[in-house]
Amino acid sequence: MSDSSRDTAEGAGWGAAEPGRYKQLMPHHVEKLSWLDPRALWVARNGVVASWFGDPTGRTRSRLAAQRAAAGAPADKVIRREDPDRFSFMVVGDTGEGGDSQYAVVPGFLKVSQDTRFAVIASDVIYPVGTTDDYGTKFFRPYQDYRAPVYAIPGNHDWYEDLGGFMRVFCDDAPPLAPEPAPRTLSRAWWRALLWHKPRATDEQLLAEARKLRSAPAQQAVQPGPYWAIDAGPVRIIGIDTGLLGTIDAEQGAWLREVSRGPRPKILVTGSPLYVDGEHHPCAIEGGGTVDDIVRDPAHHYVAAIGGDIHNYQRYPVDVHGRTIQYVVSGGGGAFMHATHTIPRVSIAGVTEEDFRCYPLRGDSLAFYSRLYGRRLRLRRFFTLTAAEATAVIAERLGIKPGRAPGPETRVTRRTRLIASLLGAGGRPDRTSRVRLPVRKIYTQLFSPGSVTYSPPFFKCFLRLDVTPEAVRLRCFAATGKRAQELDPPVEDEVTIPLF
Repeated sequence: MSDSSRDTAEGAGWGAAEPGRYKQLMPHHVEKLSWLDPRALWVARNGVVASWFGDPTGRTRSRLAAQRAAAGAPADKVIRREDPDRFSFMVVGDTGEGGDSQYAVVPGFLKVSQDTRFAVIASDVIYPVGTTDDYGTKFFRPYQDYRAPVYAIPGNHDWYEDLGGFMRVFCDDAPPLAPEPAPRTLSRAWWRALLWHKPRATDEQLLAEARKLRSAPAQQAVQPGPYWAIDAGPVRIIGIDTGLLGTIDAEQGAWLREVSRGPRPKILVTGSPLYVDGEHHPCAIEGGGTVDDIVRDPAHHYVAAIGGDIHNYQRYPVDVHGRTIQYVVSGGGGAFMHATHTIPRVSIAGVTEEDFRCYPLRGDSLAFYSRLYGRRLRLRRFFTLTAAEATAVIAERLGIKPGRAPGPETRVTRRTRLIASLLGAGGRPDRTSRVRLPVRKIYTQLFSPGSVTYSPPFFKCFLRLDVTPEAVRLRCFAATGKRAQELDPPVEDEVTIPLF
């Protein structure tokens, strides 16, 4: 097995190792997506509009569910597969940026997934707005050689064109919904409709050609809607749709409570992780209660909750009434990298820094961003930290043992401390002042989303879950864009989850 980022800097993708061959899989012309481009932000405006004038996704989702039921989808939205008691499946989140960072994941994903029964995409299948015309280069082409079905739950970006593309591809070519009656003039709904980004017309020939790339019978899957459950072997996998704003409507909440009943072990897949960046986000349900209330109920027997949306890997083993639920963030499947170095020292729900796992390691994240902003600000010599320097300053700030030793000769200097502060590096809870918390929030929310890069290391990741009647073995594999990690994807984290 190849070195991981916890073993060596080369295992993290640093150094002059041979670049990967993922570019051979890419189209000749790739339109580079940058979240610093005002045009990209403008077409992706519906989340902001919904927060100002009301979120329509619950009503739209209900109409889509009714449409699928009328077309013959199962009323309970359960996909009943004929998998053995011992099987494996893949989870990859936030895939569809369409550039180097997405295609760099593909070689390792295909190697690790060769004997798996299916895959699940956890959030944001297509960026920037989920348009149908983007599915060719951002879904069908990269996964054309994955010879099993792919199921998906939408993320907020898939909703930016009212989920039309997602429903066409994953839900039996569902037709567009009929338009609703015009709202009352100058009402909140009228303003929302005025500002709303409307779905673009689909190029049907382009879509038909794209479908041919995944046309084998073994690759086909039809799901009953944007949220669903899969009965596979001894487990039930439940996927929920958290829409534009990271919540679920009352109708979906009632379904989730019903489909969660019973002693069968369950794994939740959600577009909004319940624990992330050292914080708890239980995910509100319209009308009362939260998704995490349902996950924590011992009668429902959830063993894990996996969320996308945040573009890295994190794991929180939370003790709930004497049993451990693994809360996982897995959104590193292809989009830009969200920083991990901004995560403060973890102390939440009984989970300590010693229990917590993340990828990339915080030091690698800080080194990555120092290089990125050093290039952008034309201050490379001053701003760029080596991986060893970044690891050392993170260990000092958080008071932790580093995931990879920086080396005895590495010194923490005023410059490294200054760069760490400017880039929003997290700290220890007892030293995090009221002033520094907003600074970290601003950095995470404003600067990180624009940080697209097109050269390795990418610090991407995906999951493989091996299921037996007794346990689930969850492994997080890395994709750096370097050849060594393509040929033998390193395991960055592994945990065995008992089912009983």
